[in-house]
Amino acid sequence: MILYAFIKYHKEKNKMRFYSRRDFMGVVAAGMACVLSGENFAERGAKKKNVLFIAVDDLRPELGCYGKRQIISPNIDKLAQEGMLFEYAYCQEAVCAPSRNSLLTGLRPDTIKCYDLVTHFREHKPNAVTLPEYFKNHGYHCESMGKIFHPQFEAHAKLADRQSWSVPEWYGPIRYYYSPEGVKVAREIYQTSRGKKIDDSDEWTHHFVQGLATEAPEIEDNIPHDGQVAEKAIRRLRELKNKPFFLGVGFIKPHLPFVAPKKYWDMYDESEIKLADNPVAPTNVPPIAMHNSEELRLQYVDIPKEGPIPDELARRLIHGYYACVSYVDAQIGRVIDELDRLGLRDDTIIVLWGDHGWHLGEQGLWCKHTNFENATRAPLIISAPTQKTKGQHCNKLVEFVDIYPTVCELAELAVPKELEGVSLKPLLENPEREWKSAVFSQYPRPGLLCHDPEKMVMGYSMRTKRYRYTEWIQLKSGRRVGGELYDHEKDPEENVNVIDKEEYAGVVKKLKKRMKAGWRGTRPKGI
Repeated sequence: MILYAFIKYHKEKNKMRFYSRRDFMGVVAAGMACVLSGENFAERGAKKKNVLFIAVDDLRPELGCYGKRQIISPNIDKLAQEGMLFEYAYCQEAVCAPSRNSLLTGLRPDTIKCYDLVTHFREHKPNAVTLPEYFKNHGYHCESMGKIFHPQFEAHAKLADRQSWSVPEWYGPIRYYYSPEGVKVAREIYQTSRGKKIDDSDEWTHHFVQGLATEAPEIEDNIPHDGQVAEKAIRRLRELKNKPFFLGVGFIKPHLPFVAPKKYWDMYDESEIKLADNPVAPTNVPPIAMHNSEELRLQYVDIPKEGPIPDELARRLIHGYYACVSYVDAQIGRVIDELDRLGLRDDTIIVLWGDHGWHLGEQGLWCKHTNFENATRAPLIISAPTQKTKGQHCNKLVEFVDIYPTVCELAELAVPKELEGVSLKPLLENPEREWKSAVFSQYPRPGLLCHDPEKMVMGYSMRTKRYRYTEWIQLKSGRRVGGELYDHEKDPEENVNVIDKEEYAGVVKKLKKRMKAGWRGTRPKGI
């Protein structure tokens, strides 16, 4: 260790031909300190790898690099060519705060008891060390801009986690609407809800006002929230280029409302946009597995509150979703281009993830809030400087709790023992190796605001290579109130629940046993 320290010191001071006794003894002391403390010397002596941690809200794997050719996403596609794309990555709960809190703590929802949009993970795990906090504790400057945790709106401010970051989080502007019609509707909704007289005040722009579901304003990229997040990230990269950093950059689109500069809408011909092939509920599905797409229906004034979404409106919504993805893709490209321009790419680990998937009319559903494939599966792309498998797709099952240990190992930091995922670094080295046999998600009913254990039912869902198996459990009694089984080999869209079919009885028995063993029973061998 001491000799290694001296060699490292020699390389860093290569302009010096002679070393004083003080120089040598200083390195000896540093080496001894590492030995006595048990610290990983790479954390002290080697140059730290930066981390660019890019989060995208409500992003399903509807991207060019995932084979979805209707979407225009050249910058994310390029990143996939420079790193590894994980085809089957799953969040732990398909809604913003629980998914992000689980990912950032490396702990599952049942451990942190965070199932909704109002519970802070520190209420139940006050001593949890988050991913950015862990890097901060190891000498990194850690900074968050945009949506990384889930406090970007006034109502969610308590969900911030100040101790995770070196400086206070920066959220950027909240305003969504810019066209005359959009502004008029938003202002009226805001002022009416507060019992105020309708006037020309811009007070509404400081709050999350939900008016129209879509808008295509004639504005520049840097006007909306995500454009300003990109500009902030670019400025901070320039300012932090000479120190190790963990930079969390969170984009909120394609989250509703679907508002993006008009030029991104113009990339698509709405008449050519395809509607969902399966716009009805699955056969034999238990009602508890479904919802009425309330996030869309109840929060936006131009959406019917009941009944099917008309085809014309559905096509407009999908068009808006696509436009928002292309807009965010452009902002991601700006940030990564700046990283390249600054010469930081070879020293930076890039992780891009969507916090969960999204329904675009499949199974008669819109938004997230389910245990189905469309809600739980999300994009994950990792690009690391030392990676030799660039441009490859990994078809193994992975989970978002795996991201924390992965980033630690890529940065040569010891992986905390309490984490409930496993590092994906072995897959980055060999995507064909044996891996997890199942991954797990969950979702509560009757809804996110239900905290009554007498009424709460949790849907526990397990995805294997071939099947999705889900059990709905009444938490207080432990009673099973519903079940689902989808055979992805025969039914990849999850259109038919076959749990009651006689020919699947043996499969159900095996999957039930595997579900009971839980995530600990599906870890890769030798990991």
